[in-house]
Amino acid sequence: MLNCIHFPRQPKTCTDNVGLQVIEMKNKNGKLKFEKFTWRIQNFSKLDCKKLCSDKFLLDHHTWRILVYPKGADVGYLSIYLDAGVVNLPFGWSKFAHFKFSLINLANGKMTKIKETTKMFNATEIAWGFPKFIPLDELCDSSSGFIVNDTCIIEVQILVSKSEQDNQVNQQINKIDNNHDIDKPIKHTDNFLPKETLTTSFGELVDFRGLGKIEQVFVQLLEEVCSRHPSLIDSQQKRSGRFVEWAFTALGRVLHFLKTKKVKDMNGDACNHLQILWEELKMFRFDLTWLEPHVQSALGMKTCIERSVQMKRMGEDVTALEMETKRLKAKMIEAEVNLEIARRNLMKEKEGFEECDLDAELGYGRP
Repeated sequence: MLNCIHFPRQPKTCTDNVGLQVIEMKNKNGKLKFEKFTWRIQNFSKLDCKKLCSDKFLLDHHTWRILVYPKGADVGYLSIYLDAGVVNLPFGWSKFAHFKFSLINLANGKMTKIKETTKMFNATEIAWGFPKFIPLDELCDSSSGFIVNDTCIIEVQILVSKSEQDNQVNQQINKIDNNHDIDKPIKHTDNFLPKETLTTSFGELVDFRGLGKIEQVFVQLLEEVCSRHPSLIDSQQKRSGRFVEWAFTALGRVLHFLKTKKVKDMNGDACNHLQILWEELKMFRFDLTWLEPHVQSALGMKTCIERSVQMKRMGEDVTALEMETKRLKAKMIEAEVNLEIARRNLMKEKEGFEECDLDAELGYGRP
């Protein structure tokens, strides 16, 4: 099962050369292929480039590579992506992959930084990964253990299902996508910046209706919606166990997001995350007419929040202007009172006062 399989323990050190390790296993759903690609980056502190690419490596008849942004796609973070666009992609091409990146801690293997995700790569989304993999301050800290002798090591491990049923399902997805995609494939370019993905680990895996192992936190949500919408399970009956696990995991992520998020949480990043989860869920061809209004409503919360924030700021501006107006009015009243007092004092001084010529000569008694 996808999330039950344990990847090999991370080594504390790696060889000087880029390494490629293939591990094949079998289960009741077919052959599974793991591939671990190790990339050793030397003279890291001397890198003077926006983007760095690993050597190409082959997996499941496709060529991949790792992309690293040493200074970060987002300021202050190391950014890491898996790139499927090394070669020209045929129209309608797609591949569903589960992969994880490891930034090896050379001082303590238990402190290795790991992030994982799943992604349906296609001709328009050729790279996927983590813009904020690790803060650069933490990475470059000499005591952290991620860079030793100015060298850091990055590994990617990829799992792809090789069962005949999954290949048939992928062909069906490609056929459907061919009927909808009208744009030409997009090559990876230097200014291409992939989106951030969400990690896939939500805890312990449990059986879901005999269909496969699903994260426990999703099961109650899936039970509830499948009881209301039996077509969710019916639509997956003829598909492989691996595909079914991915499908219901994708559905569970969306349900979990909608269940745990509040309106106030739906900022730009949250909306982008939900949009990513929704687009991936739609690839599994569930009947989602019952769910779409809720997703669209959640995505629309960003506008609602922005308007609420704008109205709050406008209200604060009105309050501030009202206070300033009251202050100026009080000051005006005070000025008017002072003016009246000054006038009275002037009139009082004028009483009995004789005007004199201030320019007249004083003299000293001359005849």
